[in-house]
Amino acid sequence: MRVLSGAAHPLLIRLARGFVRLRWLARGKYMRAASAALLMLLALTALRTYEPRIVTETKERVFDAYQRLKPRQPVEDLPVRIVDIDEASLATFGQWPWPRTRLAALTKRLAELGAGVIAYDIIFSEPDRTTPERLAADLAGSDLPDRDRAVALLKSLPDHDTSFADAMRQAPTVLGFAATRRANDTRPAVKTGLAFVGITPTKVLPPFHGAVANLPLLEEAASGVGAINLSARDRGGVVRRLPMLMSDGDRVYPGLAVEALRVAQGQKGVIIRGTGASGDDDTGHAALVDMRVGQFKLPLTDDGEAWLYYTRDDPARYVSAKDVLDPAQTDRMRDRLEGTIVLVGATASGLVDARATAIGQVMPGVAIQAQMIEQVVSQDFLERPDWASGFEIVMTLLLGSLVAALVLLAGARFSLVACGLVFVGAIGGSWIAFSQFRLLIDPVYPSLATLLTYIAVERVLHTASDREKKFVRQAFGQYLAPDLLAQLERAPDGLRLGGEQRELSVMFMDVRGFTPISEALSATELVDFINTLLSPLSDAIQDELGTIDKYIGDSIMAFWNAPVDVPDHAAHACRAALRMRSVVEQLNAADAFGFAARGLADPVVRIGIGLNTGIACVGNMGSEKRFNYSAMGDVVNVAARIESASKEFGTDLLVSEEVARAAPSIALLEAGEIMLKGKSRPTRLYALAGDEAYAASDTFAEVRRLHRSLLDALAAEDETRATTMLAACRAAAPQALTGLYDCFAARMKLLPGASRPQLDRADG
Repeated sequence: MRVLSGAAHPLLIRLARGFVRLRWLARGKYMRAASAALLMLLALTALRTYEPRIVTETKERVFDAYQRLKPRQPVEDLPVRIVDIDEASLATFGQWPWPRTRLAALTKRLAELGAGVIAYDIIFSEPDRTTPERLAADLAGSDLPDRDRAVALLKSLPDHDTSFADAMRQAPTVLGFAATRRANDTRPAVKTGLAFVGITPTKVLPPFHGAVANLPLLEEAASGVGAINLSARDRGGVVRRLPMLMSDGDRVYPGLAVEALRVAQGQKGVIIRGTGASGDDDTGHAALVDMRVGQFKLPLTDDGEAWLYYTRDDPARYVSAKDVLDPAQTDRMRDRLEGTIVLVGATASGLVDARATAIGQVMPGVAIQAQMIEQVVSQDFLERPDWASGFEIVMTLLLGSLVAALVLLAGARFSLVACGLVFVGAIGGSWIAFSQFRLLIDPVYPSLATLLTYIAVERVLHTASDREKKFVRQAFGQYLAPDLLAQLERAPDGLRLGGEQRELSVMFMDVRGFTPISEALSATELVDFINTLLSPLSDAIQDELGTIDKYIGDSIMAFWNAPVDVPDHAAHACRAALRMRSVVEQLNAADAFGFAARGLADPVVRIGIGLNTGIACVGNMGSEKRFNYSAMGDVVNVAARIESASKEFGTDLLVSEEVARAAPSIALLEAGEIMLKGKSRPTRLYALAGDEAYAASDTFAEVRRLHRSLLDALAAEDETRATTMLAACRAAAPQALTGLYDCFAARMKLLPGASRPQLDRADG
């Protein structure tokens, strides 16, 4: 008789609720991870579309690194030279600014030496302070002797600015101007004819509001006027682009490099092509595409700039102004300057306009203009095509989605390798685009976006997994075997809940003679007894990977092979039963329950265990508010009846024939057949004698042989032989099987020819 505790253990309720929550966690974490990936990609795409400064600078620093690794290769005899107002020139002709007469002499000298065009990277916005007329005005108010004569003499001399203008009229000369953000009414002269194809440039070019221009006299004499501005988009002091076109909102002005090329080729104008031109698709984004200067075509950015592709600064590009003006150097200078585009600029200390470049060198501004002219002449450009930004955004989405999917499907480790391959592939593809096709494609943002997406998804999954593991350990740690708990922590998604058909091995354990024990103990003592007994028995089940289904008073129901797979679950169940037998023997030997000390008539605690293997339905059982994770089916009912029948067979461990077939390596002895309730034919049962080691021993081989002979004698109703075999079995079998052979002795009394008194005693 079982006594049901009034406070039954609530573990099954917690277990079932736990599995429902775990299923929600397992299913929900992938939704949250996918949502995190989507949100991250949307945020990164929006950031890339907006393109804040940090994104731009990161991208451009990569392009700088490419140029350092593979700068533009110098081409011999490119017709570009820099006439340098250097330290030697200042030492020879005096400090700057020089009188315009010396600049006139320099201009004439360059024309005599055969320069194709002379472009000044200098702005002459004020009259020459040394011009005679200005000096005469200064002397007019003085008290010097012969003042009037000196003033008259000065006024008779030619004006320096006029001399410079006359020299420029006799030579193809280009002057520079600077556009400014400060508003004024000054505007440079437009010497270039501009033809537009497609969008009008004034609708695209950012307008400037003022200018620092040359004296009108000088601009009128010059063949061209071009802007010497550097790109306003270049930040951090590194020059990467150069404006080819500028606008004040009404007119379009060329850059100095464009004007020098135009004048050198004797062209009247340039052709500018923008979006919407015939034969081009109108992308809906107004932008400039390219421009043609004579025989040269160069690509433009959306706002009329060109990317600089640098070579190392070469001293051979420079010619000292002192040498140009030295008559003794005529032949050598003609050889250096004839037919070239000459840029006049300063590199002397205090005059140089030093600029950091993408190639890592500091160069004067005039050298940057020269580099631009060189790459146009050599037709070796860097280009960032109009589809580059769209391509990078698409790659950001595709690569981020790919890595997110890999994290969800293949796990974090494989996906981290894939993320690394994406990095390498993006950088490799970008490098090939640069080195082979001169295209500037950003590898960093798509790669970083991919990495950030990976981190977002992996962190969500990792956090969810940590929550699952914590939950599994909190909810199931005291009810499942540690190995099973580890499996649940590693793969909680493998749990299938809600009525699954599985093959289980089911155990029922009951305490023999529990009623007298409960009557001899108080309620508190009874609880202590139950805890002292069930705790080590539960450990024995868990040590063999079993799942404790429920505690019912003095009884335990457990099963194997759910919620996770347990190979050889029938053998595990048998070993657990053997451990439980050993645990009870040890507890009795130590008088752990205190029954011997109390003087109870029978201080020995005994248990009975029944095992069965078969198909059961395992899952959530109960209502929406109260449910258990449990097993149901005939296999469960048969296990319970086998446990009850173990008393009739005189043994504490009894298993079904299905268990015997599923665990052939376990030491089992046939106990006989019994008609179980609800069954149409007898069920064959086996006594559990020992584990695999005992089953493989010679001792058990002899016991099994003798036991088989006993069964054969009983089947043949040979009382004499049966008596002999029974005695042999008692002598050879373990002490735990004494009760089983007592049961066989009782059966022998029922054989034909056995004495009635013996049968009566057996029945009694």
